[in-house]
Amino acid sequence: MKETEGSIRKIAIFYYTQSGQALQIAQSVCKPLEKAGNTLIYKAIEPENPFPFPWTYRSFFEAFPESRLAIPTGKLKEIDFSDIHDADLTIISGQSWYLSPSLPLHAFFQDGKVKAYLKGKMIVNISGCRNMWVMAQRKIREYIYRADGQYVGHIVLQDRAPNLVSVLTIIRWLFYNRKEASRGLPAAGVSNADIENASRFGVIINEMLENGNPDGLQNALMREKAVEYKPSVVFVEKAGHRIFGFWAKFIRKKGGYGDKRRALRIRLFSYYLFFVLYVASPVGLLVFYLTYLLRIRSIRKSKKEMCYDLSWNDLMKVQ
Repeated sequence: MKETEGSIRKIAIFYYTQSGQALQIAQSVCKPLEKAGNTLIYKAIEPENPFPFPWTYRSFFEAFPESRLAIPTGKLKEIDFSDIHDADLTIISGQSWYLSPSLPLHAFFQDGKVKAYLKGKMIVNISGCRNMWVMAQRKIREYIYRADGQYVGHIVLQDRAPNLVSVLTIIRWLFYNRKEASRGLPAAGVSNADIENASRFGVIINEMLENGNPDGLQNALMREKAVEYKPSVVFVEKAGHRIFGFWAKFIRKKGGYGDKRRALRIRLFSYYLFFVLYVASPVGLLVFYLTYLLRIRSIRKSKKEMCYDLSWNDLMKVQ
């Protein structure tokens, strides 16, 4: 890590957001960094043709195949790197769509100029999600690895509502732009309290910058519960990720993004998704708990890989 005059360091924060949540989380994490006198420069990840928010039924499910298969659907607005080429730390804040990084994040990481920028940079990734983040995080790790970036830490903030409840609140938010609590349901998304408390991670990141040793950053973040690993949810997520891959390829056989010929297959997938959420997922959780003792070893290995060990190791490429 290079030294900067007066111990003032420059931090580049890239973010993609529709609702504003990813930016709020990044700003909260970065409060202690700003308070310490560091220079923070925010860079929005913006598609030339923005995705709608709130979503329509059609637009929401239309984004599924390409999200899962990592196929960007359009270009991003040009990002100016001239004022951050010498940044000491890069933070990337975003979200997952369909158990994969969101489409704008795919486009961001696949951009040639972005890959050139990330080379050699220390990178912390921040994710705000409903409750499934493992497969998206794994893909982001792959992107950073292939760009020759230095992946030093990640933070995951989740919706704390029970799984089936959060399905209802996320639908209310994404389709009707109603995040607040209503009709007996809690507020959607990451809670305001959790967003505000995320500033504790910024304290740890700032300490890392001051001592110049990024190797122990993730362990220090984990002591503050930067990532909550739920084995049962991960079990369902991994199964869903595989099946989503089959569905995505099935839909793409009828055409690319926006092709009307694939409308029927997308509608079939939407029916399947709700079946999975309310029928298959509970059954999957039951299977997990019935076979828990047989899975302890693999659970420990998976938790170590996804929560502590940030090297690429022998993780399989995820597509």
